[in-house]
Amino acid sequence: MAQAVDRFGGIDILINNASAIHPHGALDTPMKRYDLMMDINVRGTFACAQACLPHLLKSANPHILTLSPPIDLNPKWFRPHVAYTASKYGMSMISLGLAEEFREHGIAVNALWPQTLIATAALKLAAPGEANRARRPEIMADAAYHILTQPSRDMTGCFFLDEGILRKAGITDFDVYAMTPGIEPEIDFFVER
Repeated sequence: MAQAVDRFGGIDILINNASAIHPHGALDTPMKRYDLMMDINVRGTFACAQACLPHLLKSANPHILTLSPPIDLNPKWFRPHVAYTASKYGMSMISLGLAEEFREHGIAVNALWPQTLIATAALKLAAPGEANRARRPEIMADAAYHILTQPSRDMTGCFFLDEGILRKAGITDFDVYAMTPGIEPEIDFFVER
């Protein structure tokens, strides 16, 4: 963070994008993998935010955007991969807590999650062979751009789905994001059908 401040003169935006994934049940989750998910997903989200906050407090339009899902305590999201779910929801809880703590300082802290599968390296781990039923990563980039260009005092503590925020921005053609145009994309984890 210090190097970024030295080079660019400050920090205006933090995107917590790093994440570890292991979508397996409790008996198939080694403690080493559990620790990795908690360290990268939960601890990493907090540590990066904590390091950026002193600089974000000096920014004219400060944002923290974390790639984590809306919190839904329906047991169906825990059953297949309790450790992964707990780590992703941990990221969401940190986002919600920071949004409230820094609301009066004008720092927007929000979360963004894909409505459908996204064709990334993580998809190969979580759902091998599903790339044809996924969207291109550009949909997340476009959604993030829309969120991060809004006045920080106008929206904080929100859980956005990529398609929803882009629809509010006036986007109606989502086939341009499809890996295979014409094929309905698969709904992602933590999103109701």
